[in-house]
Amino acid sequence: MGPPPLTKAQLPHSCSISGAPCAPVRPIKLTALALLLALLPVSTARAQATSASAPDNQNPIISFLEQWDERALRAQQDQPNWLTPVVTSTARLKQEVRYDITWQRNPDGSTTETYGGSRGFTTIPVSRVEISVNLPPYIVHNEPKSRDGFGDFSVLSKFRMASANRSHGDYALTMFLNITFPTGSYKNGSPHPVITPTFAGGKGFGNFVYQGTFGADLPGAQANILGRRLIQNNALQYRGLGKIWPELEVNSNFYNQGPNDGKKQVSLTPGISAGRFPLYKHLTLTAAAGVEIAVTHFHTSTHQTVFSLRLPF
Repeated sequence: MGPPPLTKAQLPHSCSISGAPCAPVRPIKLTALALLLALLPVSTARAQATSASAPDNQNPIISFLEQWDERALRAQQDQPNWLTPVVTSTARLKQEVRYDITWQRNPDGSTTETYGGSRGFTTIPVSRVEISVNLPPYIVHNEPKSRDGFGDFSVLSKFRMASANRSHGDYALTMFLNITFPTGSYKNGSPHPVITPTFAGGKGFGNFVYQGTFGADLPGAQANILGRRLIQNNALQYRGLGKIWPELEVNSNFYNQGPNDGKKQVSLTPGISAGRFPLYKHLTLTAAAGVEIAVTHFHTSTHQTVFSLRLPF
């Protein structure tokens, strides 16, 4: 993770478009409603599984959801049971609904708020494969000259190449492919699609867990203007406190072409994750928070506070 790709109205500056403050009540309500609707079929399927009705009389939709759920649970048994870091993406496959909020402090002193964090609904349709549908974030720029609005819609796919649970090696190696579509309102997004291929891996060492990613933002057009970005994230977590996982991340961005050509930004992110707290059957709650602090002379933001709410199921 790190600063998002440059947008239409952000050239030649960093990723910030400003506008009058706007209370983000609507996007939070919409996300909450989508979350409930997404979890309802799975919860219903699991409830039906305990009923005494004969399989021949079972609703075909319920049966389909049960088989999907069982397949996803089997896929997760063959991998580590790590918590996802605050910023760094995990190499694990997972099923969850996620909602992030960030407060980014810009070099000019303004604060950009992002609600949703380009997160959404994640599921495991087949063994070794994860699909994430990420809803557009809602961006609030507390500045008078730019308009608040929704950002870009994106879809992420993962393919897990190798993994083992804690009893058999405690590691995972995965390939990602994220595609961002230019759907942002009021120029709150990229003018072209952006493809982000990524490799992710991790390994457990006793009470410590390392998770890392390396990828690149590749604009579909005007790369010489928008620029490309190499993204490297590394997280070291401590799991010796039960459900509480402290961590330290190093989040790096290296720019090629565009207005930031040749520059790099490195941030240190102390953070903490807590989970998985049981809610209902397989549905659990995980929360995470941290602060990305820029430690290089060049930076598109001085620091960014991140809060993440996840509902694995």
